[in-house]
Amino acid sequence: MKLPFLTLGLCLSLFASAQTPSLKKTPPISPAKAETAGISSVRLERVSGMIEKAISDNVIPGAAAIIVRNGKIVYHQAFGYSDVVNKKEFQKDAIFRIASQTKAIATTAAMMLWEEGKFQLDDPVSKYIPEFKNPQVLDRFRMADSSYTTKPAGKEITIRHLITHSSGIGYGVIDGDERFKAIYKKAGITDLFTTEPVTIEESVKRLAKLPLHHVPGERFTYSEGLDVLGYLIEIWSGEPFDQYLRKHIFEPLQMTDTWFYLPADKTSRLVEVQTKDETGNWVHFTDTFYDVNYPKTGAKTFFGGGAGLSSTLKDYATFLQMYLNKGEYNGVRLLSRTTVDFMLQDQLGDIYVDHSGFGLGFEILNEYGASRGGKGSQGTFRWGGYFNTQYFADPKENVIGIIMKQTQRVGGDYTGDLFRQMVFQTIDD
Repeated sequence: MKLPFLTLGLCLSLFASAQTPSLKKTPPISPAKAETAGISSVRLERVSGMIEKAISDNVIPGAAAIIVRNGKIVYHQAFGYSDVVNKKEFQKDAIFRIASQTKAIATTAAMMLWEEGKFQLDDPVSKYIPEFKNPQVLDRFRMADSSYTTKPAGKEITIRHLITHSSGIGYGVIDGDERFKAIYKKAGITDLFTTEPVTIEESVKRLAKLPLHHVPGERFTYSEGLDVLGYLIEIWSGEPFDQYLRKHIFEPLQMTDTWFYLPADKTSRLVEVQTKDETGNWVHFTDTFYDVNYPKTGAKTFFGGGAGLSSTLKDYATFLQMYLNKGEYNGVRLLSRTTVDFMLQDQLGDIYVDHSGFGLGFEILNEYGASRGGKGSQGTFRWGGYFNTQYFADPKENVIGIIMKQTQRVGGDYTGDLFRQMVFQTIDD
């Protein structure tokens, strides 16, 4: 007699999750011959040749790339060295710091909670984090001591502003405005990632006290707004941000190699960040404002929505395939088709660049951008990461392309743009 009640309880528990069973069931992405997916294997060789030439010309030390069409992995290759100093060759299952590619995942998590009715996109952030009430815009600034004056913004920051980088919040150490670099540094804001014992709540509440670049909604300013979103996800879900992602996105999608901080048995697969010395030789990269080993060392307490995750080609391709499937993957639904459809619509209009719009989580290629050639169909969505990783997905052609390197402060790398251009020339259907 207890069995029906137990079954009902399990079903209710499952359906109470952010992810749910789907009426649709697309198979997991899997390797297949290129021609079965309308891709020319001969033309794929051109992609390999381009990457190999970049390595031989010392443009990059190595790279790995994946192409998925119609749910089939038609290309998955690795080239060169993931660590030149130690002569470690690149592997297809290498783990990369994906930095700002974290933003799309954080946005997905937020929109899963939006679907549960936890918030509305045009809610003021201060409704959930009171410290953001009555934001101020920077007025005057004194470089000598980083002191400043402000004036009222006259408008509240909304959740939509955070996701579309139109909130007016800056980005500290990578900000294009030296004034904000100084202000954020003085305030002790954690930018991007850290090995220090800092939490996202602490950093966000410090950030809330600082001036904005501009009135919310007026301009596009690449920002730490997604870190604020990460903290909001904790508030809305009642779960730590990293655990929410693991439970509701990574485990359902079987993204077993995607983590903020890598388990010990995965650290050997992390690619070394490399740069060139004065003689042009590839060496390990070190920096003054963060420790490049953050995914495997340190306090491991900072979970930012804007950066910090590490992942593999296959894991991230799986995530993008979920979007091409309109929110479903292998019988699990993370987002409704209707939600995906409007997330992939421009939210910013004229305040973004001419060739693209900006949706919820992604840059979206517009009609003009598509007409210029080499970037995909109208509606193709894309972004990249601080350590030289790039991805795109074209819903019309049902194709995904990802190329990943791990380099810093090296100019002249053309592989991201050429890879995207050359993926489309492989289509032969």
